Parts: sequence; structure tokens; C-alpha cells
Amino acid sequence: MKRDLVERELTSEGPARSGPRRGRRSVTVNLAESPLSWLHARGHLTDRQLAAGEQLRSDWERAQLAPRVTMRWDPVRVAGGAEADLTPGERQLAARSRFDGAIAAAGPGLSDILWRVACAGEGLPAAEKALGWPVRSGKLVLGLALDRVADFHRLG
Repeated sequence: MKRDLVERELTSEGPARSGPRRGRRSVTVNLAESPLSWLHARGHLTDRQLAAGEQLRSDWERAQLAPRVTMRWDPVRVAGGAEADLTPGERQLAARSRFDGAIAAAGPGLSDILWRVACAGEGLPAAEKALGWPVRSGKLVLGLALDRVADFHRLG
């Protein structure tokens, strides 16, 4: 799997996009890491399907739909971006709306595997077993779901 490690300064808004300044706390971030990157690296997903899955996961994380474990963690704020004129609450609602639309576009039979692999980060064998599907059927169904999400997001 490809590794793209960068050193980022930790700020109150999360990891900064530029490198760390001297004497500041920093974190190493793998920019190439994602739940779908393993499938893409082995040729099971196209670039378009990977982009659709990453967009879905990004919206899921921005909408803060993940279950909370023990306490409320404040969201990481990123300065700038396409939604710079929106408040943090409005950005969260916009991400939730995009996520719900993409899941609805995938359809009820395909959204289960899509959510498990793209958002929850489960491997295909675990997702297939949890859904009671035959072995190796998940790649095909996940590909169909990601194609529908790519159509929803109008990815070329």
C-alpha cells in the first residue's frame, strides 16, 4: 500500500496544512490512508469509484455521524475550502444532506455494504459475513454502489 507521510503541526483547529514550526507539537499523517485504498491499490476499484467512496466517507465524517465512544470530541475545523462562507453548523448540515442523498442514490440493497466498507472501515470479508452474503460477492456489489454514488456526485 502506498504511504504518503507528512509531518503536520497540531493546532487548535487540527493538523495544519503546512509543515510544523520549530518547537511546536506535530503529528505524522498518512495522506494515502483510507478504507478503500487497499481495494484500489489492487485494481478492484476504479479511480472514479475510489473518489466516490472518499467523498462519501468525507461527508460522513464532516456530518459527525460516527458514534461517540466516551466523550464528545470537538470537530476538526479546516480554514477555507468550498464552504468557507458557511458556519460550522451549516457545513455539518450540508455534509449530512450530501451523505443522505448519496446513500439514497445507492439504494436500499447496496447502501449496507457501502456504509460498512467506506464509512465504518470494515474489510470486505467481514462485511460479507455480517450481511450473510456469499464469499467474494462484496466486490461486485460495492462496485455497483460506488458507481451510483459517483453518478450522484457527478464524478467524471
